[in-house]
Amino acid sequence: MTAAPLHFSGHSLHLDPAGALVWPAAETLVVADLHLEKGSAAARAGQLVPPWDSRHTLERLALLLRRYQPRTVIALGDSFHDDGGPARLAAADRSRLAALTERADFVWVQGNHDPAPPEGVAGLATPEWQHLGIIFRHMAVAKCAAEISGHFHPKARVATRAGEVVRACFVADSRKILLPAFGAYTGGLDVRAPAIAAHFPRGGRVFLLGESRLFSFPLGQVQPT
Repeated sequence: MTAAPLHFSGHSLHLDPAGALVWPAAETLVVADLHLEKGSAAARAGQLVPPWDSRHTLERLALLLRRYQPRTVIALGDSFHDDGGPARLAAADRSRLAALTERADFVWVQGNHDPAPPEGVAGLATPEWQHLGIIFRHMAVAKCAAEISGHFHPKARVATRAGEVVRACFVADSRKILLPAFGAYTGGLDVRAPAIAAHFPRGGRVFLLGESRLFSFPLGQVQPT
């Protein structure tokens, strides 16, 4: 895996192809929109989907903790698909999550799917988090500098020599970084959609997730999905 360096608000950050942001100097790992137990929520609504999304998401998160050894993990909201998600975790997945929260201090930023602190899960639940001038929140707000957020599940379509490719992505400029959704069962919103584009009126860069590296393009070169 080759992370992409990004200079942001006077700090050196890295964007990992797994869809996480790393802040080495602060020993911090940032992920967004885990949507744990989305599969069980779908099953309760009568949709037959494999119930392994939480396991897959937690295993991917565990790999990142082993790779980067962060002291702090910031989850940017919608970590659970709904307030009942923590109670629906299978025993093995609950143990996986507990093991992760023992290895690092978790900050659970509250989102629109999980506005209340997750019951029975270690860590700090907060509406937003701020460190060294950078604000971490679930949903981007207008006219805010030095902000890192999630919520929109950005994806982009780009043309390659092998044809068009649609992937989840980061979106960034000098003021904002928008993270892709990390969860296994998360869809995506086109980066050219007004809800995302409004936060990047001067343009920005898209960092498309690849197998082992990121592919960067100016936002204006992205094709409609």
